[in-house]
Amino acid sequence: MEILWQELSFGFPESHELERVVIRLLAAAFLGAAIGIERQRAGKSAGVRTFMLVTVGTTAFLLACSRFGMNLDGTSRVIQGIVTGIGFIGAGTILKLEGESEVKGLTTSAGIWMASAIGVAVGLGALGLAVMTTILALVILTVTVAVDNWINKGRLTMKPHKSHPKRRATDEND
Repeated sequence: MEILWQELSFGFPESHELERVVIRLLAAAFLGAAIGIERQRAGKSAGVRTFMLVTVGTTAFLLACSRFGMNLDGTSRVIQGIVTGIGFIGAGTILKLEGESEVKGLTTSAGIWMASAIGVAVGLGALGLAVMTTILALVILTVTVAVDNWINKGRLTMKPHKSHPKRRATDEND
């Protein structure tokens, strides 16, 4: 029974470090949820659970590294592995629709990548950086939708004018 307890409790930090681990894991979950809620409200395929799992998972990887005294080179390799793995997850969210020039899922993929960066920041103890990055990500995902819509309506695109193919329209009312 003692061996079972040792195996189950191995990796749990000492009581003075437990608070730090709990704060970081909860912060990662909260920050991932913030982005996930925005994506889910926008009707995207990756939502709250996906973003929370990415931020908490990347944080857990780095907490494990620091808990067991991994050096900077080792931690750097773990971060490289996280980025590579997230790249594969992100690639799975990107769709090129046949017969269309449009690609779907790039923003979702970039959001998942951003969530992993936030989780890395939290895992390394840079909570301020993680919070600022989350706020910026939310601004990018919400405010720039209006800019995207404005661009896509033709106000900034350089479409040929209806009456003069060589003249460029800069406003859809032209």
